[in-house]
Amino acid sequence: MYPTLYHAIYDLFGLEISALKIVNSFGFFVAMAFLVAAALLRREMDRKQSMGLFQSTTQKIRVGEPVSGMEIAGQGLLGFLFGWKFLYLIFNASELFASGMPQEHLFSGKGSVLLGLIMGGGLAGIRWRQSRSSQLDKPRTESTELPASQHVGGIITAAAIGGIVGAKLFHLLEYPDELVRFFTDPSLSNFLGGLTIYGGLLMGGLAVFLYGRKYGLKFLHLADATAPGLMLGYGIGRIGCQVSGDGDWGIPNPNPQPTWLQWLPEWTWSYAYPNNVNGVYGPRSAGYTGKLIEPTDPWPIFDGYGTYLDPAVFPTAFYETVLATLIFALLWSLRKRIQIPGQLFAMYLIFNGFERFWIEKIRVNAIMEMAGIEFTQAELIATLTFLAGAFLWFWFPRRNHHQATSH
Repeated sequence: MYPTLYHAIYDLFGLEISALKIVNSFGFFVAMAFLVAAALLRREMDRKQSMGLFQSTTQKIRVGEPVSGMEIAGQGLLGFLFGWKFLYLIFNASELFASGMPQEHLFSGKGSVLLGLIMGGGLAGIRWRQSRSSQLDKPRTESTELPASQHVGGIITAAAIGGIVGAKLFHLLEYPDELVRFFTDPSLSNFLGGLTIYGGLLMGGLAVFLYGRKYGLKFLHLADATAPGLMLGYGIGRIGCQVSGDGDWGIPNPNPQPTWLQWLPEWTWSYAYPNNVNGVYGPRSAGYTGKLIEPTDPWPIFDGYGTYLDPAVFPTAFYETVLATLIFALLWSLRKRIQIPGQLFAMYLIFNGFERFWIEKIRVNAIMEMAGIEFTQAELIATLTFLAGAFLWFWFPRRNHHQATSH
């Protein structure tokens, strides 16, 4: 496992780049997931606009006006924060990274005021000079046509904010003891640790719906455009879970690898997650025990981590990456054939719910009980997601037919 990119580069290539310790492996792949989803969404929105399903918008802009003092101040503030935190981090890398948790620095009071003032003053000055060079004696108004895909940045931002809030909220609903732990020990690790993907999908989806409604984007066409990217982004995010060992793994799997799967690496069947980012140590109710890696074990020992699971468990994050990629390929291949608005998104809901429900059968998660029936939060949401997708798959054609005949 590679908790940060530093550990990955060092183990794979023998290069020791201390600055990469601040880049968590999970966070890196989540960022990649958003970038890939944004690229696919932009491509789909451009395609749908060429079909007349989205419209470009006319925006009027003022050219040649002097820049406002607030804009210069904002530029200076960004420069100050960059110099105060990140330049200080670079110039004091050896000291900060020796602590093992350089991320804590970002939320501490440590920094260089001098470097912040230099960067802030420099950026503010550059912005002022740019404004002076483009200023006109008589500012004018110009109109420009903007494609619908201009909203991709706003959509992704809304999805990211809503997704993070929803993922954290649903995780705390599933594990309420962690909320108590945060208030008793309000550390960065306690705040950032633990996210529930379905909470992120639900709240992120709501945020995108509200954004589309605000800017007049037809929601069903927008939902169809987002579906393939959502699925592939989900799979890329799960790579981060697998690489970092963030606890998204399965139940113990001490069984030998079946003969018909011998062509696959052993870790795809059962994995001990050495150097997992959670640093699991001691027995767990799921049936495995976190143990310290010994020098005789076949894995390196990373400072601050150095534990593995015994017995090894199902690598469910890897399975979800494979399944998500296959579902994405299906959605992408059918996106031009399915003509009824909303049906592609309904298919996404069906396969997403189906995939997650069955993964839960071998995945570690908190068990809930209602009316004598035991289930996990993810199983419940996956079931509702599947049923909602199935309902919409059959309802959208009827709705489309009714609208066509009524006109």
